[in-house]
Amino acid sequence: MSQSTITDLLAAWTDAETRGDAAAMAPLLTDDFVAVGPLGFTLSKTDWLARHDAGGLKYSDFHLEGVTVREFGAAAVIVATEQADGTFNGHPVPGTLRATIVAARNESGWQLASTHMSFVAGTPGAPPIPGRG
Repeated sequence: MSQSTITDLLAAWTDAETRGDAAAMAPLLTDDFVAVGPLGFTLSKTDWLARHDAGGLKYSDFHLEGVTVREFGAAAVIVATEQADGTFNGHPVPGTLRATIVAARNESGWQLASTHMSFVAGTPGAPPIPGRG
């Protein structure tokens, strides 16, 4: 089910991510959703949901900070910092990522169309800053 506001959409998404609830997350994503991970890999909607369905991804916390939203008619660009505490297949996930999220509004409300995540230089789990070790 689409959400009526971007704030509602982000709250529903981060809640579903924290709980590992792919069924709750599925209607929040457009059918052609695509994610770009911090190492440049891409995930389709099916791939994104499978991270939870397979049981490999587990969060004890997943939330957004420093959220800025710019709306452009039926589209919005959201920039935020993702803060997460979790594991993927037993390995820690990066705790801090910068995310650019694209949301699309249709007749039912807002859905996530895409997200692009990037390491934040100098944070735990991030590759070293180029030229600094």
